[in-house]
Amino acid sequence: MSYRLKLYACEDVSREELQAAEQRFKAALEATLGDASLVAPVYAAYMKIVAAHGETPADEALSTGELEIFSQWQAAESAAVTAALGPNRYMGDAQFEIRG
Repeated sequence: MSYRLKLYACEDVSREELQAAEQRFKAALEATLGDASLVAPVYAAYMKIVAAHGETPADEALSTGELEIFSQWQAAESAAVTAALGPNRYMGDAQFEIRG
């Protein structure tokens, strides 16, 4: 399953810099999750969990499967943000959109 990623940069960056950051973001997501085909479904499942339980649910509020997906996505997103924007950026600064 393919997906599209749009990264929104807060700072003034060139189109080339933004495209390079998007490629780094995608590469990190795919490497962390194991394959490009997993990005869209894992992200969709993560968003359903967040909608049902909030952005910081207690571990015991989630099923084993939900906790696994939640943890996998958070690790992938963290790796992607670091790869795209550098290690000194905060997660709240990164804005992105993923469409399956």
